[in-house]
Amino acid sequence: MIKTEKVGGLEVFSCLPARKTNRPPLLFVHGAFAGGWMWTETFMPVFAKVGYPCYAVSLRGHGGSEGHEQINFLSVNDYVDDVVKVVDWLGELPVLIGHSMGGFVVQKYLEHHHAAGVALVCSVPPQGLVAAQFHLMFQKPHLFADLNNIMSGDGADIATLREALFAGEVDESMLQIWLTRMQTESHRALWDMSMFNLPNLHRMNRPPMLILGAEKDVLVPAFLVQTTGHTYNLPVHIFRDMGHAVTHEKEWPLVAATIGEWLESLTP
Repeated sequence: MIKTEKVGGLEVFSCLPARKTNRPPLLFVHGAFAGGWMWTETFMPVFAKVGYPCYAVSLRGHGGSEGHEQINFLSVNDYVDDVVKVVDWLGELPVLIGHSMGGFVVQKYLEHHHAAGVALVCSVPPQGLVAAQFHLMFQKPHLFADLNNIMSGDGADIATLREALFAGEVDESMLQIWLTRMQTESHRALWDMSMFNLPNLHRMNRPPMLILGAEKDVLVPAFLVQTTGHTYNLPVHIFRDMGHAVTHEKEWPLVAATIGEWLESLTP
């Protein structure tokens, strides 16, 4: 059962196991244009069922959290502070699971903080977004233009949402729900991720890390996920025939199972 509460103005979803276990809590961090809601229908119930207390934060200015009126002035450091606030509220070190921008925020979090483990899912690489932006501009200029229009305040449509986030078959009703929930993102945070506030690799703590990507991701292409793996000297797992929103692709249970196997390896 998903519950929602406010933690210092932040919307936090929770899904807890039926019985208390000694497994670490999982804290899910969403990507750009989204909110904590993106984890509630798929990953959270699955992991809670096998004993992991699951939490998902809506970063400030997103979902039901405060700060929407300041969205364009929010920085990646603000988002890191939000993660710190929820971790402090949890009272123990969680495993952080970050998707896209959320993965970048998690990497920045590690500059000054610890975690029981980190899973980067289709994450913005530590080198930033510039390569991804140029790749999209040359490979799919129409989609690049559509996404820029969304940032300028124009609403997204289903065709753009499908092409940007999914590669396989998509349930139309799910797309309609996403369309009502997706929102604008902070211009400042996007600039931070492009070049102005990249992770300081020499200062980062290095907990156990899992790096996942998707073969047909047009926003964070698989070759950039490979770059993240090379940076951290770790293997990567690329899911075939999936797009950026691996949490909701038809074969999303494969992604959850891969994370689950890795989580099991963290338990003594």
